[in-house]
Amino acid sequence: MKQHSFGHLPHTVSNIGFGAWQIGGAWGDVSEADGRDALNAALDAGITFIDTADVYGDGRSEKIIADVLESRGGERPMVATKAGRRLNPHVADGYTKANLEGFIDRSLKNLKVDSLDLVQLHCPPTEVLYRPEVFEGLNELQKAGKIRGYGVSVEKVEEALKAIEFPGVVSIQIIYNVFRQRPSHLFFQEARQKNIAVIARVPLASGLLSGKISRETTFASDDHRNFNRHGEAFDVGETFAGVPFEVGLQAVEEVRKLVPECATMAAFALRWILMSDAVTVVIPGARNAEQAKANAAAASLAPLTHEVMAASHEIYDRLIAPHVHQRW
Repeated sequence: MKQHSFGHLPHTVSNIGFGAWQIGGAWGDVSEADGRDALNAALDAGITFIDTADVYGDGRSEKIIADVLESRGGERPMVATKAGRRLNPHVADGYTKANLEGFIDRSLKNLKVDSLDLVQLHCPPTEVLYRPEVFEGLNELQKAGKIRGYGVSVEKVEEALKAIEFPGVVSIQIIYNVFRQRPSHLFFQEARQKNIAVIARVPLASGLLSGKISRETTFASDDHRNFNRHGEAFDVGETFAGVPFEVGLQAVEEVRKLVPECATMAAFALRWILMSDAVTVVIPGARNAEQAKANAAAASLAPLTHEVMAASHEIYDRLIAPHVHQRW
């Protein structure tokens, strides 16, 4: 597993990380025991970056991470969390220094640390990115020692480009996968020039790119792939990467033809993301230890050929881009 520097922060992280949304909630029934096993397996495999958020299970994800790291001891991985989605209503006016400090204080307690490695604004309304006072407040919280660095998790490429205009922003978390290829155009170029760490999320398009989902697959009532299929609860781009389900299944069958015999489709999809040198870390989730180990193993796959990459771009342009390219 390769190690990458994390933008301007003094951290080195594995190119495959651990996305901790699934061990928090909104993915059906994942027990705390399975969550701990998944995280331990990821750490045993050499993963040194964990991504979570204060709203994942209303703090459950952060608390599981804290307990696992406390029990393991030794050198800590980098832990990134997020703030902002606890606002109700979730509007730009809520992104005050006082509110963000309250969220940060709660995460400090949940994670049992004195300072957060990284706090990310959690897919804020676009208007927030036009309010310098929000980032001035984060600068003050950084000077106070409550956070070591800050970044922004975004829905849209335009939001990513706006966010990195603020000099204190060290990272952008953005959806990037075989079905969401637009970030690799202008944004990745700008991120490289500014030494911005790029965290690639939703790498398997909510499981579509695992190749294990079919028309007959059913999802629990508390799984966002059921309750957010059309964007009922949050941005629809978070569920199946915004690709209409039937279109996604059709594209998966074409992508399947590109997967080497020695690899699973999920590993192929992760390796595809790592083909971009602008990506610092990709953060697949895992419901159990087996999935966590499989995710980590994707780092050892051989680089994909030019022909395979070209074919993946053609599938995207023909089937997927009309539905997602200009939307996000």
